[in-house]
Amino acid sequence: MPGIFTISLDFELYWGVRDKLSLGEYGANVLGAHQAVPELLRLFGEQGVHATWATVGFLFFENKESLLQALPGPKPGYANPKLSPYSVLPSLLEGDPHFFAPGLVEQILVAPGQELASHTFCHYYALEAGQTAGQFQADLQAAQAVSQKRFGKPLKSLVFPRNQANHLQVVCETGFTAYRGNEQGWFYGAYTEEQQTPLRRALRLADNYLNLSGHHTYPRPGIQDGLVNIPSSRFLRPYSPRLAPLEPLRLARIVRSMEHAARANEVYHLWWHPENFGVNIQQNLDFLRRVLEHFKSLQAQQGMQSLNMGEIAALAQE
Repeated sequence: MPGIFTISLDFELYWGVRDKLSLGEYGANVLGAHQAVPELLRLFGEQGVHATWATVGFLFFENKESLLQALPGPKPGYANPKLSPYSVLPSLLEGDPHFFAPGLVEQILVAPGQELASHTFCHYYALEAGQTAGQFQADLQAAQAVSQKRFGKPLKSLVFPRNQANHLQVVCETGFTAYRGNEQGWFYGAYTEEQQTPLRRALRLADNYLNLSGHHTYPRPGIQDGLVNIPSSRFLRPYSPRLAPLEPLRLARIVRSMEHAARANEVYHLWWHPENFGVNIQQNLDFLRRVLEHFKSLQAQQGMQSLNMGEIAALAQE
């Protein structure tokens, strides 16, 4: 069987960084994502690339009123209350584009080859102290309920916020068939925020330009305990003017691993956040186009396929 190129995007707007960065620091990225998402969908369509859009459930709503009517009973009981997004809900402005994006979700739904998936309902941190499996289950049930109500379809793939994979039995019990696991290697594990040391962050940064940890490709996954784990291979770092001289290294790091996957008939899984493309939009799109054009050459030469996470999970179930 030929190799597989897959993409997943963590679509979260401001919910993904609310506990870390102010709107002043990250607002341009969030608003820019409203322009970047249609451009990404257009580029995927041009190149015939399938992708999974793991979307925070809060984004499905038009306004605060409709969101408040759909909240789960149990909320995450984090030991650090700053982590919970529920405290900010009363102060939301109606239809604020930093927090809501139903129109973009609808564009994803109708785009060929694109899978709407879950990034949990509230951007839930499944490894942080104080939260429980029951609270996580309520969150995933709320995500499934809003997808069924608004779009008449269940969510099948899950991406854990901050890559904090946990409570896999709950994931299976709430109707999911696939999730994105982490790359192998001690600086890529599933960690809490406190465990994300400066050394781990520095090594992950360097690994985007130099092959410090391998290609992170793997054979086509199977089902284990009712779920298909489709680990990430590489985070697509956004363009940085400061690091622009290193762009050839960044591109080579990705395409060499794609080539390895194509030769070995393995999976290469690229991921990022649409918000990463919210500034320097054209530079980011141009870089991604080069990556996708390289995939097309591997597709023509070696039959490499483009599949989203749901399609990979369906193969495992055959």
